[in-house]
Amino acid sequence: MKDIAPKLIGLLKGGYCTPQLGRLGRTLREPVTTLQYNVKKLEREGVVHSYKAVFDYKKINEGHCTYLLINLEPSKYGEPEEVSQKIAKNPSVESVDVITGDYEIIVKLRCKDIDEYYAFVKQAIKQYGISKVISLTSLKQVKTEFVNCDN
Repeated sequence: MKDIAPKLIGLLKGGYCTPQLGRLGRTLREPVTTLQYNVKKLEREGVVHSYKAVFDYKKINEGHCTYLLINLEPSKYGEPEEVSQKIAKNPSVESVDVITGDYEIIVKLRCKDIDEYYAFVKQAIKQYGISKVISLTSLKQVKTEFVNCDN
């Protein structure tokens, strides 16, 4: 059988997932038609933006997870959304938030290893007008996307 796992993982990360209406129906003891109506309503109202698979990141070579607290250079300080949008385009970036406090941006980065992380940080400092980065490396993920991890 043809191995399409890398392509499939990319699509699943991008939101090519759907709710399991039959399973939800059994759990909630509601007919699938009622669930389908409510799910579509939540999607129309913008409550649900996407459906996403939750991975064991070690098994897809993205086991190194680091949170980056970012200070911007004075010339970029007033543009955290613009900088965040640019950072978010990198496929290793899982999430980007504009924050309050001592830093302007927090990034959740998933990569294969420390070398890939280091390459990202070097490139980001040059490209996005970053003056300071504090890195917090995750040692073990316990819960993600509201799902408990059994790893």
